[in-house]
Amino acid sequence: MFCFQCEETAGGKGCTKGGVCGKPAEVAELQDLLIYVLKGMACRSLAAEQYRQVEDFIADSLFSTITNVNFDAEHFSAKIWEALDLRDSLPLPKDAPEAATWRPADERDLTAKARTEGVLASEDEDVRSLRELLIYGLKGMAAYYSHARALGFEDPAIAEFMRKGLASTLEDLDADAMVGWALECGRAGVETMALLDKANTSTYGDPEPSTVSIGVRERPGILVSGHDLKDLEMLLQQTEGTGVDVYTHGEMLPCNAYPGLKRYEHLVGNYGGSWWQQKEEFESFNGPVLLTTNCLVPPEDSYADRIFMTGAVGFPGLKRIEADADGRKDFSPLVEMALRSDPPRPLEEGEMTIGLARKALADNAGRLLELVSEGRIKRFMVMAGCDGRRKEREYYTEFAKALPDDVMILTAGCAKYRYNKLSLGDIDGIPRVVDAGQCNDSYSLVATAMALAEELGVDVDELPISYNIAWYEQKAVLVLLALLSLGIKDITLGPRLPAFVSPGILDVLVEKFNIRKNTDVEQDLRLLLPEEA
Repeated sequence: MFCFQCEETAGGKGCTKGGVCGKPAEVAELQDLLIYVLKGMACRSLAAEQYRQVEDFIADSLFSTITNVNFDAEHFSAKIWEALDLRDSLPLPKDAPEAATWRPADERDLTAKARTEGVLASEDEDVRSLRELLIYGLKGMAAYYSHARALGFEDPAIAEFMRKGLASTLEDLDADAMVGWALECGRAGVETMALLDKANTSTYGDPEPSTVSIGVRERPGILVSGHDLKDLEMLLQQTEGTGVDVYTHGEMLPCNAYPGLKRYEHLVGNYGGSWWQQKEEFESFNGPVLLTTNCLVPPEDSYADRIFMTGAVGFPGLKRIEADADGRKDFSPLVEMALRSDPPRPLEEGEMTIGLARKALADNAGRLLELVSEGRIKRFMVMAGCDGRRKEREYYTEFAKALPDDVMILTAGCAKYRYNKLSLGDIDGIPRVVDAGQCNDSYSLVATAMALAEELGVDVDELPISYNIAWYEQKAVLVLLALLSLGIKDITLGPRLPAFVSPGILDVLVEKFNIRKNTDVEQDLRLLLPEEA
């Protein structure tokens, strides 16, 4: 195997014997082979008249290969055979590449091929870098699009771009053309995040500024982690009146701000912090845990029997909740287990303010502009993105603490867990940590920046906004491409630059967008805050 799609990849170069995430080599190889077959499927689909089933299959399959989603070799083997059958039902274009025609004779043949079709199959380092940049952006897009589809929202243009983007990686293109595809992926990513924002807010209402408890109650509970709002809604409906409380975890924290979800009185708050702390937090929760999407850490035996998976998540031996033909999921096994469980063990006490997403920010746009004109807000610091377990991520905590009191932090994603429980105060009643929500809710920050730029009559990159972004996996890659596609430059990225970006391509990104790696707090403060701030 060779995998370098996440920030924590071994040695900052690539995992070769097993993933730092816990992914076995066999799974990594099967994921690579699945993507290889998806490329061939995408190529053949461009000549087909009926491809709806293909688009859904591609989105779901790409989502399953994101870091910390699915660790199950049997799942991927079965998925590859399904992909081959679906691919071969499509017309075969002239001069089709091998990815569109190869078919194994048996499972042994499939396994052998899986060892040869990884990312290193592209021998040229720069070509490999740009192809993987696009593929990882497509993986992030597939995740967000899958969440929108779960709520009944679709966009044929987004699904078509995923097919065309995958097919383009089979072509011999020059660097400019491949950079163009990556930026087009960013533009499509903006549309995808906008679609998911519409899906979430149309279904559950616009997030409201809300105070969320981070303590526990004396009743048994169910903990929900991942990202999927629909799964949480179904669970809340089925637990109402049972005497079981529901807590969010990790990227589910923002759900406490949606009117359609917070109306359930037994949605009582958030338990714990970021995804990488789940081994300790799931252990102490005592009750069942529902994993709805990515961010699963291979569980310890002591609590594995309390983990339930649904959707894209997969791990051998864990319990699974499948949807029926109508999309309904029966969560009664979790309710029954919760009623036999002790209440959660307290981790902390207090409250957090969340729900400062697009609508709330738009409602306060006039106030924000006044505070800027009065000099009470000197700068906005976008610190969105991902969290991770490496010690060097303490940098983001120290950076947030070191910011002057007249700098407001705009955040989305689990990176906020590095500083959202600090007492950083407010500016004229507006919390200095403006939490827009999940990683996909970075769209709220983009929409706000564009609205402010229009109001002030300037370009987005002329606003008093700096970007100090943390990344971990492929959804963050899509968010980065989205920012670049909007012409946003001077982004500081960390804690390490992506291993899949070759030195040659890094030079291109530096020249075009002035992307830089973070260094230390003092130096980065001098760079990201102009003297007047």
